[in-house]
Amino acid sequence: MKLVDGLSINPRAAPMADQSGGPADGDDAQRSADLAFLRRTSFGIRKRIALSFLLCFLVIGGVTLASSVTLGRIEQKLHFLEVADTYTSQIQQARRFEKNYLLYGTDLTSAREYTHDARETLEGASSEIASIVGHKPYEEMRQHLERYEQLLLNLASAPTGAAGARRSALEIEIRQHGSEMVEAALRVVEAERQGVRTMFRLSKQMPLVALAVLLVLILYITNFLARQLLAPLGRMVDAAGRIAKGDFTPIAPARRYRDEFTDLALAINHMMWELSHRQAALAEAQKLRAIGTLTAGVAHELNNPINNISLTAEAMVEDYWTLADADRLDLCQDLLTQAERAKGIVRNLLDFSRQREAHMEVLDLRELLRSTSRLAGNQIRLAGVSVELELPAHVPAIYGDGQQLAQVFVNLYLNALDAMASGGLIRVVVGDASSHPGFVHIQVSDNGVGIPAEALPFVFDPFFTTKAKGTGLGLSVSYGIVTKHGGNISVTSAPGSGTTFDILLPVHGDRSPTDSSPVPRLASAGAPDGS
Repeated sequence: MKLVDGLSINPRAAPMADQSGGPADGDDAQRSADLAFLRRTSFGIRKRIALSFLLCFLVIGGVTLASSVTLGRIEQKLHFLEVADTYTSQIQQARRFEKNYLLYGTDLTSAREYTHDARETLEGASSEIASIVGHKPYEEMRQHLERYEQLLLNLASAPTGAAGARRSALEIEIRQHGSEMVEAALRVVEAERQGVRTMFRLSKQMPLVALAVLLVLILYITNFLARQLLAPLGRMVDAAGRIAKGDFTPIAPARRYRDEFTDLALAINHMMWELSHRQAALAEAQKLRAIGTLTAGVAHELNNPINNISLTAEAMVEDYWTLADADRLDLCQDLLTQAERAKGIVRNLLDFSRQREAHMEVLDLRELLRSTSRLAGNQIRLAGVSVELELPAHVPAIYGDGQQLAQVFVNLYLNALDAMASGGLIRVVVGDASSHPGFVHIQVSDNGVGIPAEALPFVFDPFFTTKAKGTGLGLSVSYGIVTKHGGNISVTSAPGSGTTFDILLPVHGDRSPTDSSPVPRLASAGAPDGS
């Protein structure tokens, strides 16, 4: 076990890469998938959720900041309007006293005092006014005020007996500058009032716009997070479905980054490796049990050729010198025949028991069924049971591992023998598979005691058995082998009416064992879910 970027990976842990490869191929596939995951840049779900909420926070913060700036600006403008109102009131009062003076010749000092107050008001808020209305309008107001103040000073210092034309021109200029001064102030005030109204409208619209933007953002983030979470979950659900069907192909990365689902995928890959190897161990254990059962029949069957060899050898020893050469040759030929017979019996058992990796090839189903019947023939004869093979002349070739498929039929034979008394019958029929294109249909039936209805749903479960000394592995292993070959197995039975196993195997060239399209379902009371 080693650690890569904080994640644990067992370099040996790998499910089967495909149905044709051995454990080494599965280990390589697992290692490649795991390393492909671990090479991705880490970008976890927590980070994505945190970034999503950070984006919402930034939007809300931006709106809050904009609102704060807008309200601050409105506050400045309102303060300016207060100053501008004071300034406007002061110059209007100065003009009122100026008019009284021009009409009645009284109280010019008050006009000058109000003008002085207006200048102090303007200069006291000069920076604020310039920042709000701009430097040019402020300078225009200041110049008008200075000129008006100078004209009042000139008017006050002008001798009362001055020439009429000169005084008249001075009065005209005072009125003109006074009017322009008031108009400039009013223009600025009105412009700022309009700006305040505009900003108030904007401040009322801003929360609505922000709410709409936030709603769109929330919908996008919700959809984004849903896709980020549901898509990997869907892949894990699909992987679980594949595992239930016996497909242990490792999960490969589908994204450019690594997150918490990567840990889950690595764990599932390791689980598939464990399941595949445990299933192989179960299959091997069941094979050893079958070998032990077959050995009893083989031992009985070997007695005949061994006895014949012994009798022939004794005859040769006793009568060797009295026998003719031709008789001696016949006895030697008989010894060779019996030895070859014994050798063939042992060879069949060794071929079945030999451990080797899965070897997928094109198989003749007729020959496979015949050789399996010969392999179990000794045990069948000992049990006093007969076997009928109904094999059509033309049976499509299948693609698979002959030893594994032979184990399936041996398991079915042994189950049938356990369920029948002497004189029973096992029928093996290769039937019409026209209702299941691309598949060949094999039916193995017996006339034994049958299976109780309450036990049928569990017959393919590991370690489930109705026998006193059974292990509960035979049918489970058989189910795993058939599904790995892309086929299906089901059972129908009733107490006292015997049992029938229906097997579908894909025809060579029409469907590969790794094909993910659905396998046709056979009517069955005992097929596992997903069969």
